[in-house]
Amino acid sequence: MTYPERAARRLRLPADDRSPAAARAAVRAVLAEAGLSELLDETLLLTTELATNGVVHAGTDINLTVAADSIGVRVTVTDYRSGGIDPLEAAMPEVTAEGGRGLLLVDRFASSWGTTHDATGKSIWFRIDRDPDAPPAPRPAVDADADTALPDLAQLAALLTVAPALQSRLPLDQLVTELLARCHDATAAGGGAIEYDAGDGTGTQIIAKFGDVGNIALAVPLPLTAPATGKLLLAGDTLPSWRPLAELVAERIALAVQIDRMRTDEQRRSGWLTYLAEAGELLAHSLEEHLTVALIPQLIVPQLGRWAAVHLTGDAGELRAAALTHVEESEIEHLRRKLESAAPPLAASLATDGWTGMELPVPRGLDGIAVPLSARGSTIGVLTVGRHLERNHSSEERAVVADLAKRSALALDNARIHAERQAVAHELQAALMPGSLPDVAGVSFAAEYLPATARRLPGSGPGPVIGTEVGGDFYDATELPDHRLWVAIGDVCGKGAQAAAVTGVVRDVLRVMARDGRPLPRALELLNATLLEQPGDMRYATIASALMERDANGSLAATLCLSGHERPLLLRAGGETSWVGKEGTAVGLFPEVKVNPVQILLDPGDALVFFTDGVTERRDGAAMFGHDRIERAVRDAAGKSARQVATSLLEAVEAFSPESPRDDIAILVVRCDPH
Repeated sequence: MTYPERAARRLRLPADDRSPAAARAAVRAVLAEAGLSELLDETLLLTTELATNGVVHAGTDINLTVAADSIGVRVTVTDYRSGGIDPLEAAMPEVTAEGGRGLLLVDRFASSWGTTHDATGKSIWFRIDRDPDAPPAPRPAVDADADTALPDLAQLAALLTVAPALQSRLPLDQLVTELLARCHDATAAGGGAIEYDAGDGTGTQIIAKFGDVGNIALAVPLPLTAPATGKLLLAGDTLPSWRPLAELVAERIALAVQIDRMRTDEQRRSGWLTYLAEAGELLAHSLEEHLTVALIPQLIVPQLGRWAAVHLTGDAGELRAAALTHVEESEIEHLRRKLESAAPPLAASLATDGWTGMELPVPRGLDGIAVPLSARGSTIGVLTVGRHLERNHSSEERAVVADLAKRSALALDNARIHAERQAVAHELQAALMPGSLPDVAGVSFAAEYLPATARRLPGSGPGPVIGTEVGGDFYDATELPDHRLWVAIGDVCGKGAQAAAVTGVVRDVLRVMARDGRPLPRALELLNATLLEQPGDMRYATIASALMERDANGSLAATLCLSGHERPLLLRAGGETSWVGKEGTAVGLFPEVKVNPVQILLDPGDALVFFTDGVTERRDGAAMFGHDRIERAVRDAAGKSARQVATSLLEAVEAFSPESPRDDIAILVVRCDPH
């Protein structure tokens, strides 16, 4: 639907920096005449951008058409570059110089817009329509001199005010440019600029400008909060009315800058909080000290500096450079030499009480900040961060470095505690296992042990892998004074120190009883009584034990007793398998135990495979490894050495599931060797 035109202006404007002001005046006149003052802010903004890009940046004359009807206004800006139209230029007209900011604004604020091209030039038009639900604005009476009449104070206030809805949608540089343009509308100054220094070391910048500012006639400070400073500069022949107008504009620009700085500061703080949270999560996931040390500088560079380094404290209080990184890889070796020289002065600073707060004096030759790495009341090192290329660290960045140093120190301390715990667990677990298996003619032994949650390093091959928690599974084998052999495998309830204590009691009591010549049933009865006397609940164990001796034919005769434990698998040299033994009562649960000894004969080449429930109950989703897979795993190793049988079973159990074991895995193989 077409609406009749209420007001229009058509101007030919030269390639002159005063032309945008003339274009703005035409827009004001047309909108005032048409009674569409509510469209003034957006129309002025878009017209200024397109006119400035045309006459100032593209350097061409422009034709401006402003036409208003009852519901909106249409503005067309046409340049007059001679010659044909290059397709690439047609896609991005000259009026969209400076990276196309003009068209981006047009697309954001206009109700509709488009471009046209002909042999004489290129045009961009946009239309802004009023809200159909809003009441119509009153049409002011306009006389013939309305375009040149001096506005009163109320009109000046309106002239210098940008609607809050528009302010919230404009970036700071565009908002400041618009306010400066309105100052130009009110003063007709020959030129103007806004100088701004954020106080962060980057220096003074021009954030908005019009005309020639070579001859500054008036400078008004922006009322900004320290450390930021700024000025509004006007050039030309000053009038008495300029200063109050300039001060009003300076206040509004300062307010816009302060609001933007608060918004930016809040976004930056939110970004730092997210950064610290993500860094803390990464540090918490690493329990290896050398990996944690290497990670810390990587988290810092380049966000907080050009380089970063970690020094760790030695036993004698000396510092050694443990990790470093630099944005320029070629500078790493040079930085390493500097850090080696910096270690003694940093160590001396840590050893004195002369430093306060969280920062240490930075040694000569380094440019940045140094923060001690302290956790749980002790200092374990120093974190040093190099300054940025063009500026020093801000107070906010220093606070972030200090926070990250605390998190890093705690992660390093946790890694050290974890390493100590691993060492203790290793020593305790080793103490609960036999130092070596018996070396007996005609009989060979092999064992495998994998505690819950332990991971085997790639390429490490079979053998014990010690985790950080002492397991409750154990195995043992020894030669008795009468040349008989005693073997046992068991599973104590629980894990950790309590389970280790029970494991020690179980293994030692059984070994002493066996060496004393006690029959297995009697040894198990005495062990049961001993466990019942122990303080605390849940101190019980399942055990499979056997007494063995060679006969004249080279076979191995075994008396097997099961106390609540899994039956072992008898693997014949030819590959036949059978489950042997008869279930009995676990020890440590009831005053009386039921023991059912069973006699077994192992011929040369046969093997008896003992294991704990960590093997059968190894899970892959809902499926368990079970007994059938045990038979299949060892059948191919029939007739082979005890080591090959044990390794085959452990490898099959590990390969069954990609997850770490949820329960301890213990395997003991006894083989009757041929002569």
